[in-house]
Amino acid sequence: MARGGKAFKAVAKGVAVVASAAAVIERRRRAAMAADPHEPALPSSAAGHVPALVDAHVPALAEAAGPVPVPRADPAPAAGAVPAVEAVPPTAAPATAPAPVAHAPHTGLGREYHPGRPATPAEAVPWGLRVAAESTWRLLLLGAALYVVFYVVDMLRLVAFSVLASLLITALLEPSVSWLRRRGVPRSLAAGGVFLSGLAGIGLVGWFVVWQVSTNLSDVTTQVKTGVNQMRDWLVTGPLHLTQQQITDFANQITKAITTNTDQLTSASITGAQIAVEVLTALLMTFFTTFFFLYDGAKIWNWALRGLPRHSRFAMAGAGPKAWATLTAYVRGTVCVAFIDALCIGIGVDLLGVPLALPLAVIIFLGAFVPLVGALITGTVAVLIALVTQGPWTALMVLVVLVAVMQVESHILQPLILGRAVRVHPLGVVLGVAAGGIIGGIGGAVVAVPLIAVTNTVVTHLRRRNEAGQAVFTALEAAREAAERTAGRSAGQATGQAAERTAERTAAVQPAAPAAPATD
Repeated sequence: MARGGKAFKAVAKGVAVVASAAAVIERRRRAAMAADPHEPALPSSAAGHVPALVDAHVPALAEAAGPVPVPRADPAPAAGAVPAVEAVPPTAAPATAPAPVAHAPHTGLGREYHPGRPATPAEAVPWGLRVAAESTWRLLLLGAALYVVFYVVDMLRLVAFSVLASLLITALLEPSVSWLRRRGVPRSLAAGGVFLSGLAGIGLVGWFVVWQVSTNLSDVTTQVKTGVNQMRDWLVTGPLHLTQQQITDFANQITKAITTNTDQLTSASITGAQIAVEVLTALLMTFFTTFFFLYDGAKIWNWALRGLPRHSRFAMAGAGPKAWATLTAYVRGTVCVAFIDALCIGIGVDLLGVPLALPLAVIIFLGAFVPLVGALITGTVAVLIALVTQGPWTALMVLVVLVAVMQVESHILQPLILGRAVRVHPLGVVLGVAAGGIIGGIGGAVVAVPLIAVTNTVVTHLRRRNEAGQAVFTALEAAREAAERTAGRSAGQATGQAAERTAERTAAVQPAAPAAPATD
């Protein structure tokens, strides 16, 4: 142990000596570099003579400008000798002459100047990392702004959804108002008549659904009970081979869960009442806003334009009509596609003998306003009713009809009816519907695709407008440069012609030179 301790102390002393020597050498090297950054590194053998070498080789950093020494001429040069250069009076050095610059240590960094070291820490960061960092904070700022927008929309969701629903309804009814206005009908009468007609149509659709459900409710209830009994028998005698006791225990568990969660159900009923009040309020606001959009849509749009910055009004004034045309084409095409989907699925369900075919068709029509997935989701209601009333084979046939109609919609109806008016990729539609459903529920899923289509139209218009403006600017700059070059050539030609005319006039005025005398 004693020998080990002595060995450890000896090693520690050696390391300390080496560290001290390295520190001394590093301090002397830094002192030499601070004195003259362009002096090459000294060898280790000259480390003890650094101050003397620095004093001998490093010039002064700043000197006063003195006279320039010029050789003087001899007072009496010899005959035939070349005259000496004339004496030049001493002059001060020009102000633009570069003076040696002393490279002081970096302020606040505690480091001396080094040719291979960046002037600032930012210059040491790789360019790709700089771009990634700046792009990241800009994306974070944009995400924060979108979060604030969505937060405000969520707080005012009744107003936001009412306005969006009003825009969709107005886009559907506004062509009828314009047609009546072109026929000479007053604006108030045209807007009021179309609005009341649309309201009456919505009321008739709701009454028809309620009437069909109430009329066939007893028959459907009986068929549902029969279907449940058949499903229980299939669970016992089918491939699962469940027992009556297992089925009874499962039913008892469901009943117990319902009875033990009475408080949650009560709160859910209270929440349902609040939702009903909110829905009624939203409907009233939607009807009120729709009427004024039909009556004063142009004035409202002009008022919105006046709220924009002056340099943005012309661009948005051109983008607004295109966005409205896209929204109108989307709504009318969606209504047409939804009607065809509901008609085909309703006929198929009725031919298969599934009850409530007409109400199911109406539900599918309303669900088809969510593109690609709305009719498929609402069509599952028809599959479930067919399962509990007619059996699994009928439910499978209804599912086949539903999938076939969806394929026809996505590959034929959407491209043929909507065409080039709504240029949104199917992936964008699915992702937009999913994001809208997460943010705003059913209402968000309905308005997601129209918002995407309108935004795409506005962005495309603004980009093309900027490209056209850049092209016009480039053409004007080229024309200006060509005009300047033409003017320069014309001025040069005019100057040359004027010089020629001046020379001709001078030659005409001057007398002829005398002839040289003859020499023998």
